[in-house]
Amino acid sequence: MGGDDEKIADEENQKNFDINDFTVIKEGEAEILMHAKNEVFYNKTQVNNRDMSIAVLRTFISKRKQEHDSMLSRRKKTGPKVAEEPALEPEAVEDSVMHNGKSNGEYEVSEEKPQDEQPCIISENPAPNQECGKGRKELKPPRVLEALSASGLRALRYAREVDGIGQVVALDNDKASVEACRRNIKFNGSVACSKVESNLADARVYMMTHPKEFDVVDLDPYGSPSVFLDSAVQSVVDGGILMCTATDMAVLCGGNGEVCYSKYGSYPLRGKYCHEMALRILLACIESHANRYKRYIVPVLSVQMDFYVRVFVRIYTSASAMKNTPLKLSYVYQCIGCDSFHLQTIGRTVSKNTSVRYLPGFGPAVAQECSDCGKKYNMGGPIWSAPIHDEEWVTSILEDVKSIKHRYPAFGRISAVLTTISEELPDVPLFLSLHNLCATLKCTSPSAVIFRSAVINAGYRISGSHVNPLGLKTDAPMDVIWDIMRCWVKNHPVKAQPPDQAGSVILAKEPVLQANFARAVASLSKAQAKKVARFLPNPERHWGPKLRAGRQITSKHVSLLGEEAINGLNNHEEGDEPPNKRKKTEDDPTPNL
Repeated sequence: MGGDDEKIADEENQKNFDINDFTVIKEGEAEILMHAKNEVFYNKTQVNNRDMSIAVLRTFISKRKQEHDSMLSRRKKTGPKVAEEPALEPEAVEDSVMHNGKSNGEYEVSEEKPQDEQPCIISENPAPNQECGKGRKELKPPRVLEALSASGLRALRYAREVDGIGQVVALDNDKASVEACRRNIKFNGSVACSKVESNLADARVYMMTHPKEFDVVDLDPYGSPSVFLDSAVQSVVDGGILMCTATDMAVLCGGNGEVCYSKYGSYPLRGKYCHEMALRILLACIESHANRYKRYIVPVLSVQMDFYVRVFVRIYTSASAMKNTPLKLSYVYQCIGCDSFHLQTIGRTVSKNTSVRYLPGFGPAVAQECSDCGKKYNMGGPIWSAPIHDEEWVTSILEDVKSIKHRYPAFGRISAVLTTISEELPDVPLFLSLHNLCATLKCTSPSAVIFRSAVINAGYRISGSHVNPLGLKTDAPMDVIWDIMRCWVKNHPVKAQPPDQAGSVILAKEPVLQANFARAVASLSKAQAKKVARFLPNPERHWGPKLRAGRQITSKHVSLLGEEAINGLNNHEEGDEPPNKRKKTEDDPTPNL
């Protein structure tokens, strides 16, 4: 233990805590003590986040075991042949054996050796949990790093609820938080004491000084994770998983485009799909940081819930596979007049015999003016345009959640989200809003079933989106979508509009495609057909992000916390100000301006 840690331990031992000053909060199998004042951050709303993370972590441990067993069986088949092969540099190997030979979508174009011929990857500085080489046949329990732990609730739930978990390291650079975390570790008994350790440290420095040491790194900051990403991608072992949350949705969704570009290296657009674009901007940013260390990401689950986005990505090291990154990134052109948008990939490949050349993408993807309404385009991105979910993982996670639903406090919400994700088209970036299309044309809206049927009858695929109940993902080009809407308006006429409006320009053209609105069999998803809930209301009032730790709670925070919480706090210690506030008033009576 370092000097700061010892000092905290001494201070904790010297203090006499009055249990009446604390409230016991139980979530899952973990319990924490929270002081009545806002000293350490706790957000009840994040129960959905924590439950989803536990579900992914359980699936990760299961998949990791399967991949390890598969690797051992392949090694037995090849026998001494593998041992005779020379050790290769990590960057010279196509894909880690943990990857299961599976690329995320059709974006991996580099030729790979068949699974049985893949040599074991031997690094110069193997990570503690790397299982390659002689004498490394036993799979060690995964080590987890919670980089921003606060009260330690997430770390405690990981330790107590996830079978097969190894050591959980909880970090925080706030002494009050580390003190609270250690108190909660003791409060949760022997299992927590044996598995969870709390350290006072700057997460960025800690992760950078512990490269490739953790199988799981969890980033859940209050705000943007951008300052932690560079060190986080270095701290994950090959084949490990990075869990990352971003709560600065106003920035990611286009409220401050220049701030988003400075933090994430991408410019957002304010379309109906802005929340999904936020997910894809975050993925592109993580990939950018990983590429600097000859690494790349494979998303397994990406979720937009409540007031944040959360992504789960696996990280691998391969200089050759990293070359495919430009194929997974695109710029977005959004028409300012109508709902049309188009994507332009950053890179492309040309294959000749067995070689592959990487070249810049073709452009421009669109003309100066929109072909549908004649207006200009806004350009945003780059965003991650490859799949953001792994369908096999989503299915496994959903099955696990349903099999032990009593162990998930937020079962209803996370199962609804996972159900919707499982029905999304995996290879279609962003989505359309049916209401936006109708708003452009000033027409009445067809039902979602009728519109879906018309798209399906035209020979294209269509699905919903977990981000927006009204969102529709489809591989149909925009000219087909507008033809369907033109046919709809012919049967449901609209009032005449000024000729320069986008809707008037679109309706002035005759449809090339004659839409068929007969109800298609696949117009309802499986969840809709079975009447499974997909979008649930908030469980209680004032459900949302809470006040940052350390700020004094006053009556102006009623909209965040509710009147009962404010009154309860005032009754607990009426007129008692925080010590730092009193000291400031005594030392310097001049108010801050």
